Amino acid sequence: MNASKASTERRVVILGTGGTIAGTADSATDSVGYRAASLGVEALVAAVPPLAGWPIECLQMAQLDSKDMTLATWLALAAAVQKQLQRAEVGGVVITHGTDTLEETAYFLHRTLAPAKPVVMAAAMRPASSLQADGPQNLLDAVTLARSGALDGVLAVLGGQVYAAVDLRKQHGWRVQAFGAGDAGVLALLQDGVLQRFREPARATAHPAAVAMPADAAAWPTVEIVTSHAGASGTAIDALVAAGAQGLVIAGTGNGSVHQSLLQAARRASDAGVPVVRASRCLLGGVFGAAADALPSYGALTPWQARIELMLDLLIRPR
Repeated sequence: MNASKASTERRVVILGTGGTIAGTADSATDSVGYRAASLGVEALVAAVPPLAGWPIECLQMAQLDSKDMTLATWLALAAAVQKQLQRAEVGGVVITHGTDTLEETAYFLHRTLAPAKPVVMAAAMRPASSLQADGPQNLLDAVTLARSGALDGVLAVLGGQVYAAVDLRKQHGWRVQAFGAGDAGVLALLQDGVLQRFREPARATAHPAAVAMPADAAAWPTVEIVTSHAGASGTAIDALVAAGAQGLVIAGTGNGSVHQSLLQAARRASDAGVPVVRASRCLLGGVFGAAADALPSYGALTPWQARIELMLDLLIRPR
């Protein structure tokens, strides 16, 4: 795969949502004190000369710091992606996004769309104004990958590494190479437009709830995450249940173990009809196996992925 070949293939629609990739700072040497979501998606494309002349369409879906990502934005984004992928002339979609919740948005789209065309997330750890700006190359790589059709499903390409949505993990708060792929490893490398594959992504399957998802964010179940730690108490769980939480995820220690005080509160929540699942707060490994009396888990899913999975499960749970 190379740029000259990509330039003759079908068009890509780029959906902008803001993030660091669209951020600016007063100084080119400032890589942390910037203003996220300062530039529109068309400005990002214009800053990548190799994209000139390629059949690209730009749509601004949102303009926010991804730490402030909302379910309403996810739903609008999913609807927009689906609409664009249904167009025969569109070979793929690229989404510019912040890194803070990149893995959550990617997993949400993975489970609600399971697209047969590439949907590639592009992000950056440095703002567009930085001397070390990584956004332009990541955007070029994302468009190249989306137009090639070499890989399908929800993907991310960062620093020349291609990730499957289900494997994506943000592992560092400020380094340029901030992402990893858990135990699975990256799918491929992309260097100067040439793709080197290591493995094929697992075939995506949409969650059963995706068939009739509520378009109104207010109609979705409220699921919160609680962390287990030394000295934890059940106060947070009791308070969340009292406040109307409809599901809970416990980010447990190690292999998803849960402090006894939290566990007691989780049992109370379950008895009250609020499902509680556990995950691991460790970035690698997930939850493997379970004692007979342990809380249920979603296995290798991170707490953030487990929250999305539980929300979807609750949509089809018998009332």
